[in-house]
Amino acid sequence: MKIVLPAADGTLQPYQISPPRGWPRPEGPPRSRVVYAAAHVVADPMGDPAAPVPAVDWDSTLRVRRHLWAYGLRVAEAMDTAQRNMGLDWTAARELAKRSADAAKDFGDPAELVAAGVGTDHAPGAPDLDAIVTAYSQQLHAIRATEAGVVLMASRELAALARGPEDYLKVYGAVLGQADRPVIVHWLGEMFDPALAGYWGSPDIWRAAETLLQLIRENIAKIDGVKVSLLDAQHEVALRTALPAGVRLYTGDDFNYPSLIASGSHALLGIFDAIAPAASTALHALDEGDMLSYEEILAPTVTLSRKIFEAPTYNYKTGLAFLSWLAGHQDAFVMIRGAQAARSLPHLAEVFRLADSAGLLPDPDLSVRRMSALLTQYGIPQ
Repeated sequence: MKIVLPAADGTLQPYQISPPRGWPRPEGPPRSRVVYAAAHVVADPMGDPAAPVPAVDWDSTLRVRRHLWAYGLRVAEAMDTAQRNMGLDWTAARELAKRSADAAKDFGDPAELVAAGVGTDHAPGAPDLDAIVTAYSQQLHAIRATEAGVVLMASRELAALARGPEDYLKVYGAVLGQADRPVIVHWLGEMFDPALAGYWGSPDIWRAAETLLQLIRENIAKIDGVKVSLLDAQHEVALRTALPAGVRLYTGDDFNYPSLIASGSHALLGIFDAIAPAASTALHALDEGDMLSYEEILAPTVTLSRKIFEAPTYNYKTGLAFLSWLAGHQDAFVMIRGAQAARSLPHLAEVFRLADSAGLLPDPDLSVRRMSALLTQYGIPQ
């Protein structure tokens, strides 16, 4: 089966589709690592992308999550770069967490299978640190009421107000004191959200790490782990080594995840939304000590991930929704706030090629029909 695709230089080139790869469904989750996929939200194609309240296709959104659970992955829900601060408001995020936690009960304990983001985005312009603590607390209790676990997200409001490390320690300490079970603390880099530059009180990531480590040591019973999204493998390994025993490091490095997971990191990754079958098979190979299979499976997914997450990195969700559509997990390639237009046609064509090379187009006929329809829309008839 062939299709004509645009190349980066603007030329059109024929491409031969590979046969589908059959990824096995696992009997359970990976044993050696705890892994979350930061799942994307499917927009309602009939909704108004400019409407203040985002229109969500809930059936398709939950279908994506069931696909992830079926491959033994957990789901990180209502997260900052995946959904929040990018079109999904707090009201919709809370609804998403509730629906996801309810659906997870068909697979197990929702507190284990879903970790939902807790932040301060419903309180823009918070006047002081106490107001930020209050905002965090409101979301913390609302998420726990859904029975989901918690990811304590970075706060744009706190970043705007904090004058040094002590302000971060004060706010996080007050919020963690209210947690009824250990949470994941998320350190999100400015490449994902420029408003978070200098988080933890310093633009130097090594000094910032010392503040985070102090927070963990002072609240160790309240912290399951820390999720690091800095795209700096050297720093991540050093931080992981410095963590107290029993505190996990969840890599958020969508560029270097195979080596980081192999060397000891757990994972909370956006790319796992797109590569769940391959990731699941590779992680079970890791469980068995089969490093050759682990590396062979994940190597082509890294090339794909680096394309999806190329600068500007925060537009990576377009690639996730695109691949979900090509794989048949959703019926339309539309996104909240019209974000499907955030990437060029040559970019999407390369994502198509790389996904095919990684064995991630389960129904080539469907994928070709849908890609052909998109190309025709752009004036490239097939």
